[in-house]
Amino acid sequence: MWATVGALTEWLDGSQPVGGREGLLLRVLKLSEEVGEVAQAVVGATGQNPRKGVSHTWEDVQSELCDVVITALVALRTLTPEAAAVFAARLTHVAERSLGGAGGRPAQSAPRE
Repeated sequence: MWATVGALTEWLDGSQPVGGREGLLLRVLKLSEEVGEVAQAVVGATGQNPRKGVSHTWEDVQSELCDVVITALVALRTLTPEAAAVFAARLTHVAERSLGGAGGRPAQSAPRE
């Protein structure tokens, strides 16, 4: 996966019209566009726009979610050549925080006083 993400990043680097810090910011902002496409697909899959009706499938939603993930991974790889290690560390952190090493069960929150 990371080899492909690296190849996609290099391909984008070679064809982007804006480079430097501005290019980096635009690459991160691309995530907003992709998330919007997920929302559009969900609205279309549920038929919530009466003018368009059912215009998408749940498979379209899946594809759009994958596009979000790919775009995020490419943005992360753009920020650091150590993207795989950064992602693995963050995933471990979130899993430990959420699952708490309790065999897949969510960790119990401390009681509120």
